[in-house]
Amino acid sequence: MKLITLILAIAVAFVVADEEELPLAEACDPEVCKLPDCRCSLTGIPGDLLPRNTPQFVLLTFDDGVNIQNIETYRATIFHRKNKNECPIGVTFFVSHEYTNYQIVNELYNQGFEIALHSITHQIPQTYWAEADYEVMMREFGDQKTQMSHFANIPSDALKGVRMPFLQMSGNASFQMMASADLTYDLTWPTTRYQDPGLWPYTLDYASSQDCITPPCPSASIPGPWVLPIITWSDLEGRACSFVDACFSRPDLNDEEGWFRFFVTNFERHYFGNRSPFGFYVHEWFISWNPAVRRAFVRFMDLLNNLHDVFMVNANEVIDWVKDPIPLDEYKRKPCRQIPRAQCAARSCGPLTSSHTEMSYWMQICNVCPRVYPWLGNPLGQ
Repeated sequence: MKLITLILAIAVAFVVADEEELPLAEACDPEVCKLPDCRCSLTGIPGDLLPRNTPQFVLLTFDDGVNIQNIETYRATIFHRKNKNECPIGVTFFVSHEYTNYQIVNELYNQGFEIALHSITHQIPQTYWAEADYEVMMREFGDQKTQMSHFANIPSDALKGVRMPFLQMSGNASFQMMASADLTYDLTWPTTRYQDPGLWPYTLDYASSQDCITPPCPSASIPGPWVLPIITWSDLEGRACSFVDACFSRPDLNDEEGWFRFFVTNFERHYFGNRSPFGFYVHEWFISWNPAVRRAFVRFMDLLNNLHDVFMVNANEVIDWVKDPIPLDEYKRKPCRQIPRAQCAARSCGPLTSSHTEMSYWMQICNVCPRVYPWLGNPLGQ
């Protein structure tokens, strides 16, 4: 175990040293770094709004593949929900490629939910991501943008967000990739230092003040991409957790009331604080496998959807608001978002041979069948 730890430390140190060949970002001056294109890493509310005049945004996200099992949970719990302003709720799905049903991705998009990128391979070990350079990031995410748009038949410019597997940062590489691939935001980077008050989204034009939980973290000036910090929850013993299902000290899995209170307590830290975006980050299996948690989850969403100043939105909508921070009353009067409907010429493809394993695959897609199973270096399976 000590040897493995030493190897990991050397690998990470090597990546950090390599990243630092880029010029280090300078300290941020709020008088120079101004919206809509630049923001320092601060806890202050954008636009210098007071908390009572600030919409409380709630970010519900799900990670990993989309398939015929987990779509049943999504249809039963989040479809057709509306915020108090009568606009449909927003949810962001960070989708990985393997075993994903792209016809269902198309369905989620047409329901008004945001589709974002979670890599083609989602492979282990975690050091793969810590050591990944710009070229690897382009193959994993830049190519996935093309892949997702092609097989789910959704607009490429609708794909805005990135979440790294295992929340493992890759230093400057992933943000350099985002700038090249016209991706808007990253929702990977946890913070425990800026939990209360929470850290609002910011750009990397200048040096970040955010604590680095899973190094290497970015060090260079990379204009363009936004960081949407994962503001950690506190478990029942006050320890930080980035995902709902990753909290160590938590209510009994059969205690619906305990879970509901747990959700509300973590939400109130934001709601009664600086109204930084509240993240409810979870894997679908945790909700579907635990009926009491699922009931508490539905109750919690019912509560949120009945509060006049709380809005479940997708992650890109938060970035849009931060760029142009309008007061609560004006936000409530905004027209609901509209998306063009994406058609799906449904096809079932397979068996498809693969380059990374001896397995054969079937794919459910909205386009022409690939020749082989799409993978790294060949995202369209040509």
